[in-house]
Amino acid sequence: MLELSHVTKRFGTRTVVDDLCLTVPDHCIFGFVGENGAGKTTTMKMILGLLDTDAGEIRVHGEQVSFGKSRANHFIGYLPDVPEFYGFLTPEEYLLLCGEISGISKKEGKERAKELLALVGLSKTKQRIQGFSRGMKQRLGIAQALFGNPKLLICDEPTSALDPAGRREILELLHSLKERTTVLFSTHILSDVERICDECAVLHKGKLVKQGLMQELKNAGGAQGFLIEFLRAEDAEKFAGLMPGGTRTSTLTLAYGTKENACVSIQKADTLSASLPEYGNDIMSAAMSLLVREGIAVRRIEQKERTLEEMFFRLVDGEEESGK
Repeated sequence: MLELSHVTKRFGTRTVVDDLCLTVPDHCIFGFVGENGAGKTTTMKMILGLLDTDAGEIRVHGEQVSFGKSRANHFIGYLPDVPEFYGFLTPEEYLLLCGEISGISKKEGKERAKELLALVGLSKTKQRIQGFSRGMKQRLGIAQALFGNPKLLICDEPTSALDPAGRREILELLHSLKERTTVLFSTHILSDVERICDECAVLHKGKLVKQGLMQELKNAGGAQGFLIEFLRAEDAEKFAGLMPGGTRTSTLTLAYGTKENACVSIQKADTLSASLPEYGNDIMSAAMSLLVREGIAVRRIEQKERTLEEMFFRLVDGEEESGK
């Protein structure tokens, strides 16, 4: 649906987007993440033809994007980070105005406005837009962005200024649109991307450092570990002393709080100590065996799943090191 080939953008002597190559498949929720200033908004403005590229090519649904007047925009709906409206209009009046600007008939505009307001949960809202909450404005912005039945919906930081309830509503709404369109979802809130996106690209200082399926990105750092929380701190210390350790086996890190929440964090390793050969590389079974053998009670055993945030900082820190 979207292809960027060796796209570069400079402002003066500063390179904001640097040789960016990116592919967004059809009918997916695609996360476009990076810290503030990474070049996300600049990239989206180039996709929309609002900024000219200094190098490279952008195509939307096979149509090449051109600066100023881009035919590719017929395929795009856009939700900016702070959408603006005529506050004296109602939601329906605003969408009908969008229909007039788009050149569609009044009848079709009214039908489309009714459908989209129902989709975003604003069909029963008769108040004027000036009285809307930020979350309501974001939902109306999505309805406006969908008005032209776009093949690609671009959302720039759609949840950044919302409270938790508003964020959940917008994320659920965006997730529901996958069958209808392709969504490019730009944000620096990594948990939002992790929650709804199928694929993700990480931008750092204008460069693409990683792109892939969400689970593949999270699994890129090797094996996962697990956490054991003990009822007593002395039990945690005893267990850590009994469990095979060392760099060639498992890595044990004691984290003591109060006696009620003493924990041992265990990272899976390639081999276990020769003291427990019967378990091979199954460090979880070895840990469970030790707990039973020693009669140690635990509060909980929890699988430690890697997060997108861990992946992001691993990639970014690697880029920082390679750039030194």
